[in-house]
Amino acid sequence: MEEIYGYIENIVYADSEKGFTVAKLKEPKKKDLTCIVGVMPSIQPGETIRCRGGWRIHSEYGQQFEVKSFELQAPSDLVGIQKYLESGMIKGIGPVYAERIVKSFGLNTLDVIDKSPDRLLEVSGLGSKRMERIKECWTQQKAIREVMIFLRGHGVSPSYAQKIYKKYGDTSIEKVRGNPYQLAKEIHGIGFKSADLIAQNLGIPFDSPARIDAGIEHTLWELSNDGHVCYPLIELLPEVETILQVPKETVEIRVHALVERQELINQEEKIWVKPLYLTEVGIARELARLTQASCHIRAVQTDKAIEWVQQKLSIELAPEQKSAVSLGVQEKLLVVTGGPGTGKSTITKAILSITEKIATRIVLAAPTGRAAKRMSEITGKKASTIHSLLEIDFKTGKFKRNKDNPIPCDLIIVDEASMIDSQLMNQLLKAIPSEARSIFIGDIDQLPSVGPGNVLKNIIESQCIAVIQLKKIFRQAAGSMIISNAHRINAGEFPDLSYNPRGDFQFIEAENPEDVVKIIVDLVSTRLTKSHRFHKFDDIQVLSPMKRGLIGSENLNAVLQQELNPSPTPLFRFGRCFHVGDKVMQIRNNYEKEVYNGDVGKILEIDLTEQTLKVVFDGKCVAYDFIEIDELILAYAVSIHKYQGSECPCVIIPVHTSHFKMLFRNLLYTGLTRGKKRVIFVGTKKALAIAIRNEEVLKRHTGLKETICKYVLGKTMREAEQLYPA
Repeated sequence: MEEIYGYIENIVYADSEKGFTVAKLKEPKKKDLTCIVGVMPSIQPGETIRCRGGWRIHSEYGQQFEVKSFELQAPSDLVGIQKYLESGMIKGIGPVYAERIVKSFGLNTLDVIDKSPDRLLEVSGLGSKRMERIKECWTQQKAIREVMIFLRGHGVSPSYAQKIYKKYGDTSIEKVRGNPYQLAKEIHGIGFKSADLIAQNLGIPFDSPARIDAGIEHTLWELSNDGHVCYPLIELLPEVETILQVPKETVEIRVHALVERQELINQEEKIWVKPLYLTEVGIARELARLTQASCHIRAVQTDKAIEWVQQKLSIELAPEQKSAVSLGVQEKLLVVTGGPGTGKSTITKAILSITEKIATRIVLAAPTGRAAKRMSEITGKKASTIHSLLEIDFKTGKFKRNKDNPIPCDLIIVDEASMIDSQLMNQLLKAIPSEARSIFIGDIDQLPSVGPGNVLKNIIESQCIAVIQLKKIFRQAAGSMIISNAHRINAGEFPDLSYNPRGDFQFIEAENPEDVVKIIVDLVSTRLTKSHRFHKFDDIQVLSPMKRGLIGSENLNAVLQQELNPSPTPLFRFGRCFHVGDKVMQIRNNYEKEVYNGDVGKILEIDLTEQTLKVVFDGKCVAYDFIEIDELILAYAVSIHKYQGSECPCVIIPVHTSHFKMLFRNLLYTGLTRGKKRVIFVGTKKALAIAIRNEEVLKRHTGLKETICKYVLGKTMREAEQLYPA
């Protein structure tokens, strides 16, 4: 094998999952940069690397060095040292101070920082505060490097070393050795496979109970990411067998052992992890409490109230709308469901107007910031996200609002309720006072929540709660092709694809995925900005059914980023590439930063000196340390699932047979209803037909419907509380 040496000038491509990387290497005494390719997880610009491998000629990209193994080394020449300090690896040193420090200490720079850091005060403009920060960061980096070396020796990407060190500090290696499977639970981004690899390298037996127990729990939590709250035992066993490569008989023995220890719950041969089981029981118990308690709001004469509100709002309510308003001012707990254009907003305003005359404490909420903002615009009243309404306590990580400190309200109306998962619904219901009236509004034909459960649908199916379903299309919606085609698709009918230049819906046929990509890029970068004056970033959203593939969200993001917002100095972390000005999405709830899964923002600043990245979400600036930016993904194109509850003036959706695994009717329906002024499908009629015919939807295993029936109808509150204390 040949060996080459130098520092990383820039990263061309990096796959965050597999670690495959394409980078440019600056070798000493060579004018041109060397292209290196191979599995090099999380190498960073500025790092000095020694690579072993061989040369090859790529048919399109020319000569490349294929890396078989590598090791990071301390830079030994002035340029390498300066590049290393410039890279942002040490907080407090950016390009300006890197140049000054190297100019002051030359080849002894790293030795000075390591052994005589106080000498940094000799550098022009570098004060004692910055010097202390550099000392602290250098010391931490040394400790992190030990963790990094340990992890790399056990096959784990070193990009997570900083996260592990932040969590466990100086006990990191000890913690990892003690129970590597704990990493999969406690460190965001580290999965069971990585933890299992460490465990195998540490000599933990393949068939050890600890490994199988961790594998069973991991599988159930992974299934919860697909929306399942529980899973049939008969289907769970082969899933775990495949992951662990141990006989399913052995897995079954360990499942029963975990059930015996009450770490898992088994009811009618369905298996829950305990937290998700208690969540469903909690929802049922709270619904029982809310339905059984008397309402604080006084009764009204509904006929007179409806007549009055029609005059006040200058509207004429249809019969089913009158029924909905009537139930909204009578029922203690009500679900209103219906598709776009069926008058949910009108009903909300009518109920609000009537209730405002007899109650003062009215609360409006929605699962996402955008949904709450839209609710405020429709009603003219302040609406909050559910998370902010519940008020997170940063010290405990729990919500301040609960059964002991309920939300002060007489009426609470929650919009986009189909998006609420089991865990959030449980917390919300706990915080609603017993005497309050609660109204949940949503469209059960849309995709269910990103998190586990199918709560709104299960509540309706239980037939224990009052429900009104709206079917008639009202107002200008009848003239909208977005609305009419959404209802056609929902009814299993083929949409109207006729082109109307003044219409709000368009279908562009493209047989090849390559053509789909070209058309989407042209629409976003040129055609829509000229013909409809849509802003490239703010007014257009590409929604893809899948992540992978040529027209998946990952590739579309890479292509659109390069077209709309190229940068000569990108930031690479966790295999992701970010530029200042990029459109990004938060992909997990971060209560401390008050940003949540699905929030979309724009990168305002990347500071290599302070190792921070700043993102603006709806006017609020949020700072991320570099080790936290695996919580962000590019959002030029996002999954339909991630975008539910949000709307955009213009939505573009690739619909192609290469996405056949995800072509479901409710996916297409949800994507179509995200567009306010224009929706464009790009792809094939065959793919449209497949999606419309496929009404099975991805089944979610839950036990909520039965649990609601049990506790709302079959048990008193006292019995429920004795069985399942809060």
